Amino acid sequence: MVEKIIDRALTSLRANMVEINREQWLKDAEECEKAGSIATCQAIIRAVIGVGVEDEDRKHTWMDDADSFSADGVHECARAVFAHALTVFPSKKSVWLRAAHFERAHGTRETLETLLQKAVAHCPKAEVLWLMGAKSKWLAEDIPAARSILSLAFQANPNSEDIWLAAVKLESENMEYERARRLLMKARSSAPTARVWMKSAKLEWQLGDIDKGLELLNEAVTVYDDYPKLWMMLGQIREQAGQMDQAREAFGHGVKKCPHAIPLWNLMARLEVRSGHIIKARAILEKARLKNPQCPELWLEAVRVEIQGGLKDIANNLMAKAMQDCPGSGILWAEAIFMEARPQRKTKSVDALKRCEHDANVLLAVSKLFWTERKLQKARDWFNRTLKIEPDLGDAWAYFYKFELVHGTEEQTAEVTKKCVLAEPRHGEAWCGVSKDMSNWKKKTGEVLEMVAQSLAVPT
Repeated sequence: MVEKIIDRALTSLRANMVEINREQWLKDAEECEKAGSIATCQAIIRAVIGVGVEDEDRKHTWMDDADSFSADGVHECARAVFAHALTVFPSKKSVWLRAAHFERAHGTRETLETLLQKAVAHCPKAEVLWLMGAKSKWLAEDIPAARSILSLAFQANPNSEDIWLAAVKLESENMEYERARRLLMKARSSAPTARVWMKSAKLEWQLGDIDKGLELLNEAVTVYDDYPKLWMMLGQIREQAGQMDQAREAFGHGVKKCPHAIPLWNLMARLEVRSGHIIKARAILEKARLKNPQCPELWLEAVRVEIQGGLKDIANNLMAKAMQDCPGSGILWAEAIFMEARPQRKTKSVDALKRCEHDANVLLAVSKLFWTERKLQKARDWFNRTLKIEPDLGDAWAYFYKFELVHGTEEQTAEVTKKCVLAEPRHGEAWCGVSKDMSNWKKKTGEVLEMVAQSLAVPT
């Protein structure tokens, strides 16, 4: 009925030569939702969403409309835009994906799962949609349903690496280790890739079977010698077993085969620092910089080696060279701010923001700077700004959590935890140091957040 009234109104207006102002009608839809008239707001959107929009611009314009509604908190309007867009573009994976992310953030588990069921029916080759559906079931602890989704996904995408590995993760996270091992064995024979071999070795390492892990890695590096993660794991397992010479050998072979794998060079240098051979570490990093010019990660590692050795002047000289070589690097500016004496830090932070105003590492350093100056509200605002730009930066979540633990209320701390669990961060130096530690492999995001925050010092 509502639909008919809106359609008749628009027909009548057009018949009387009244121009349909799309923006005004969309604003009216917003007002309807705020007044609780959901059916009216949806009917208005369906009626005017295509007005004045060229065919080739429809997808882009409608996605912008949905984002705008979502940002204004009118979620039913955004949902109506997605629903209409999906009737026009039923086979567009990107539209389904945007709608799924929207439902994950603002809908319920049921609305997300209903949408994903429709999505995989229209786009059966879109692995990411299958994986989202399986993950939603897994988070709801409905393991059989998650298995069933992955098995259907496998029928639609035979021998897909991502689906094999998702099935393995599902089993290992639910302590079905033998099942996970069998799946990996099948994957290695029917769909062998470097990642499948790497995950196979990693599972054995996590379960404490170091010998089996080493056996798999030694076999894998003969076939996939250009995959740096295999060499990194080989070196790390050897070091964990106290076999320092074999660890050096693994890293050495790795950097010969993968000279542009920066984390591999850094691991090799850190092994020497831990063994007390700072001169060796310095030589490794110099060689790495020759092979990988203008690489801020290598410069940063070199600066930190000198700081750990107590050679502050050499570290400052290196940082000056690094800044000349990579003037737009956020990680270098972030480090440089806290290498300054306290009175000079503010000036340095202003320079950093001029150079890298949208770099999450710089924004995080500025947040910490306000914290050291006890400007608490400013620090909170800058932490939020950092996380808006880069929600995947685990270190920023951990610092923000620690900040709220010290200066915030229980509610504020709980809010940071909740948002972090939703964001599921994967990156950050301190974050990866904890999340990738084999002893923490079963930890969930909330637990990792607490552990990382605990390991961080309050900035001074």
